[in-house]
Amino acid sequence: MRDTALIFRRQLALSLRSPLWMVVGLVQPVVYLVFFGPLLAGLNLGADSWQVYIPGLLVQLTLFGAAFVGFSVIADVRSGVIERMRVTPVSRVALLLGRVLRDVVLLVGQSVVLVVVAVGFGLRAPVVGVLIGLVLVALLSAGLAALSYAVGMATKSEESLAPLLNTVTVPLLLLSGVLLPMSLGPRWLDVVSRLTPLRYVVDAVREVFLGRYVNGVVVLGVGVALGMVGVALGWGVWVFRRDNA
Repeated sequence: MRDTALIFRRQLALSLRSPLWMVVGLVQPVVYLVFFGPLLAGLNLGADSWQVYIPGLLVQLTLFGAAFVGFSVIADVRSGVIERMRVTPVSRVALLLGRVLRDVVLLVGQSVVLVVVAVGFGLRAPVVGVLIGLVLVALLSAGLAALSYAVGMATKSEESLAPLLNTVTVPLLLLSGVLLPMSLGPRWLDVVSRLTPLRYVVDAVREVFLGRYVNGVVVLGVGVALGMVGVALGWGVWVFRRDNA
């Protein structure tokens, strides 16, 4: 825990020295909020359109904010930072957990800003639901960030990581229903989307934003998010220990 806190503080300090990346990461969902959100007013979504749309934007922010953090560990490998840390007594697991914790804190902070901006556009959601939604965002952030770091350590090449991430994130974005519920599409598309884990997290966040806290959708979404965290952290820890052995 001490080593994780040490790595976390170091990584957070590096991020705060270059806040432009946090602003850039928040720009895209805000643009979607401003230019796409008003189009939902005329759709019959069975609820307040903002309560359906904002949870999707939160997952989109998390997906693109966490999926590409693997590039930073590749840069650390190339510049020798990871090599220098290998000769210290710091825990190899902490090298991963500290980075993941930094990403969770930043993405949850960005999510809070997005929710506050959305309130100005007309979002009305229960505070408890928003807090539960942020917990789901934190879990998703941890899982995706750990997965990205593991892939980055495994490939050690931007040329390999970039096309891989683009190939995976775009279908996940389209099939998870972040912009509109997949139930509005044809039956075959709805079935295919259920093969993607993000679909269940998006549906769960929408449920809690609507004030429904205990039902099968929420339980399944939480279970999927926890499963992603467990698998991603397990693989990430294995990769970091192997590469730093």
